[in-house]
Amino acid sequence: MDGSLAQCAQGEHFHLVTPLLESWALSQVVGTTVFLKCENVQPAGSFKIRGIGHFCQEMAKKGCRHLVCSSGGNAGVAAAYCARKLGIPATIVLPEGASQSVVRRLQGEGAEVQLTGKVWDEANLRAQELAKRDGWVAVPPFDHPLVWEGHTSLVRELKAALGTPPGALVLAVGGGGLLAGVSAGLAEVGWQHVPIVAMETRGAHSFNAAVEAGRLVTLPNITSVAKCLGAKTVAARALECMQEFEIISEMVEDREAVNAVQRFLDDERMLVEPACGAALAAVYSGLLGRLQAEGRLSPALASIVVIVCGGNSIDSRELQALKAQLGQS
Repeated sequence: MDGSLAQCAQGEHFHLVTPLLESWALSQVVGTTVFLKCENVQPAGSFKIRGIGHFCQEMAKKGCRHLVCSSGGNAGVAAAYCARKLGIPATIVLPEGASQSVVRRLQGEGAEVQLTGKVWDEANLRAQELAKRDGWVAVPPFDHPLVWEGHTSLVRELKAALGTPPGALVLAVGGGGLLAGVSAGLAEVGWQHVPIVAMETRGAHSFNAAVEAGRLVTLPNITSVAKCLGAKTVAARALECMQEFEIISEMVEDREAVNAVQRFLDDERMLVEPACGAALAAVYSGLLGRLQAEGRLSPALASIVVIVCGGNSIDSRELQALKAQLGQS
């Protein structure tokens, strides 16, 4: 067993314990203390490293010889990073419109990159086909118990940092893996009563559509600019969590998410994807205040935690292009 696999067998993980920062600027907007759980500083650029790292380590222990992952970007980077650390080859399948910066990052991690289909769901079909090869294992971007189990570490870190539960927790929903993992983590630390505000952008709102219908819904297409939220069908476990936890599903428009990205860059000097902007928009758009006024959140929240999920598919030029596309100066 080489050194990397030996470390894996000893139970070490690939993710970092990320900072929990009090944001003066966002606290001023919402009128109560806002903490930022900064998953954007993970070595693979997003929270995905928690769950995918855990999954990949478990597969390595079982003798996996090649990892394959379909991704809108962030899951692929996490899988490629883990594969390099484990000394296992990786193939990452992305939709054809994937960010070139993500492609370069994946290649820099030593992964083979294939571009297939217009959306993640189509890339995923190719990945599932590749995973039929002997010794190859498909890395699920969001829909697997090991992935959710890995994400619970985020809540354990919150418990260690805060001691007492926050008044609400805000996160973005794509395929539902983060929501499922955070929900499990809240139950694990005895915080299952903490409300989760689950944010999506219109056009990538498979969770909200499922909540409204009371069953899984497959969107006809992903029309949002937040492509990393782009699973046309959310994980079944995410919908099940609605029955077990206090989850408020909300949508914002693309322009609100992109505006939140720009404001967050100005306020905190951190650049994140529109998918992350969906969560930040809960603060910047006044949504949390409206939820309080409607009685859906307590009017006296002691604190709010926003999970800054990060993202690799963004740079200054891409932000300007998105603003121009949406008619923002």
